[in-house]
Amino acid sequence: MANEGPRDSSRLQGTPPAGTGEETRQIQRIALLAFLLNLGLAAMKGVLAATSESLAVTASAIDSGTDCIASVALYAGLRLSIRKTPSFPLGLYKIENVISVTVALFIFLAGYEIAREAFTPHSRTPDISLSVVLLMALGTVATQLFGWYALRAGRRTASPTLRAEGRHRQVDALSSGLVLVSVTLGYAGFQVDLFGISLDQAAAVLVLAFIAYTGWQLLSDGMRVLLDASVDPQTLLDVQRIIEREPMVAEVQSLVGRNAGRFRFLQATVSLRTDDLQKAHRIGRHIEQQVREHVPRVERISLHYEPQRRTHVHIAVPLANRSGDLSEHFGEAPYFALVVVRLSDRSVESEEIEENPCTRMERGKGICVAEWLVGRNVDEILLKGEIKHRGPGYVFSDAGISTREIREDHLRKALAARLAEKS
Repeated sequence: MANEGPRDSSRLQGTPPAGTGEETRQIQRIALLAFLLNLGLAAMKGVLAATSESLAVTASAIDSGTDCIASVALYAGLRLSIRKTPSFPLGLYKIENVISVTVALFIFLAGYEIAREAFTPHSRTPDISLSVVLLMALGTVATQLFGWYALRAGRRTASPTLRAEGRHRQVDALSSGLVLVSVTLGYAGFQVDLFGISLDQAAAVLVLAFIAYTGWQLLSDGMRVLLDASVDPQTLLDVQRIIEREPMVAEVQSLVGRNAGRFRFLQATVSLRTDDLQKAHRIGRHIEQQVREHVPRVERISLHYEPQRRTHVHIAVPLANRSGDLSEHFGEAPYFALVVVRLSDRSVESEEIEENPCTRMERGKGICVAEWLVGRNVDEILLKGEIKHRGPGYVFSDAGISTREIREDHLRKALAARLAEKS
């Protein structure tokens, strides 16, 4: 009947996720390239801002400067976050998030300076030359191309960090495009003054909006991880489905997860249809392998398991007809009785007769029926004959389903004999 005994627990601590080493190296390369690009753009725009005295170009230079800091911080964080020490045995993954929050604060500070300048009356008119227009155009194109490259690499490696970097650069390209439009109109001689705000100031305010958006994304994402926010619901649902596909799993009692940097830490408590510790450990290893294969960037899985404590037992019996006569065959039985027995008083709670869904198959009927019954969460099979050393028997053994040979010829007599047993 029900499995008894003390609760068993296994903590599975696997190796780092497959492929994350190459992913980390590629992210480091792109972070380094992003730093060099932003350093060059910040220097170029800084010179252009000083020579043209354009507030929009100045805002764009500050934007590139903050991106430069973010890139070098990301690069340094990635180098540090993958290390583990005796003092930090779980790794330093959250350094990435600490850096994200710090960079966000610097971005907000830069945004404040831009806003203060934008809303301060200025009597000077920007001195826009053709070189300013051409160099800003060059910077916009370079940013867009780099964003496309990072986004493509992110899709190829399934790296959210690379995809985020690509989208960030494309937003930067749009921001630079606004500045380019402003300096181009300024070079062409168009000077617009609406409600006391010049075209140059208006462009700076629009760039400020992009800066604020970037800062808020970095701040909110970083703080969520630092406060141990849960892994997203879809990922938890995917993991639960993977665990439930294991035939020996009777129930997923709890499942939680958290992020640290780019990596995920998962913890689950499951009920198994076995009290054999060695078998339960093998099942846990298989679940861990399946989760790692289907869910990216899983650093650690803690799986606690215990024997199933049942209040009911589900019994399946092969029938020759709907009248309840037992079938001499298993795979070719036209019907199956599915009976639910309440363990508290050893009485039949429900009973239904279903047609065998595998009768039309030419081969493998027994395996097909066995897998069907596993899917119906059957606990025991009562049948005439022995199948332990045949295909269906192996399926039932792997799923923790017991088989019992009976001599009775009718369902009622078979159930009565089964319920009369002590276990």
